[in-house]
Amino acid sequence: MQTYNLEDSYIVTPTESAAITTENIEVSYGSHQVIYQTNLQFPRNKISALIGASGSGKSTLLRSFNRMNDGKANVNGQIWYRDVDINDRKINVYELRKHIGMVFQRPNPFAKSIKDNLTFALKENGITDKQQLSQRTEESLIAVSLWDEVKDKINESALSLSGGQAQRLCIARSIAMKPDVLLLDEPASALDPISSAKLEETLKTLSKNYTIIIVTHNMQQASRVSDYTAFLHMGHVIEYDLTENIFTNPHIQTTEDYISGNFG
Repeated sequence: MQTYNLEDSYIVTPTESAAITTENIEVSYGSHQVIYQTNLQFPRNKISALIGASGSGKSTLLRSFNRMNDGKANVNGQIWYRDVDINDRKINVYELRKHIGMVFQRPNPFAKSIKDNLTFALKENGITDKQQLSQRTEESLIAVSLWDEVKDKINESALSLSGGQAQRLCIARSIAMKPDVLLLDEPASALDPISSAKLEETLKTLSKNYTIIIVTHNMQQASRVSDYTAFLHMGHVIEYDLTENIFTNPHIQTTEDYISGNFG
């Protein structure tokens, strides 16, 4: 297997304050290592994209940021959030996920009403005031540009929503908990182009108040929506820079080959 030295990568340190910082993160499934020493800083209130070929380690790295790999993979190194190493085994994972939410590849609304999708977790966390629940519901749906589309059927099943609406509902469900960070694992892969465009608009709006890290196989989407981009290859972060630089003036030949399609 090809290995990389420090000279083979180009990693910038953003000037903005970091929401999440990784130090020497390595991830293995048993004896199979899938992420090699990774040192990145993800800036606050920006969108950072993780790109790379299938099997490059994008989703595995993303899932490390809120401990979704627990019980599935060994994650070594430090992941700093608010001066706390969230990779510490003593961390309360359920509390962590209130601050670092996640939206998955395929929309997965609960078999409940639209309103109950948003209030279920809130109630489980002790919020029972009806006015507060209604306010959180409306605010979350407005934030993902879904309120006007569903306000008259808020008590109908969420399973009746289109794929694009369901995915935006899942994002609303996550931000109803008021996290700091949103992790999205290929959130548009199951959506049509119009729904994908609406999702991208939603993410740009949300980045004013949230730090967003997105895995996408769609390079055009990464170039449109993200501020920073990390290119992964064979478990290594080859290049991490402003998105504009990654797509117009990459420093590493492997990155240029991937961006230009001369890859493999």
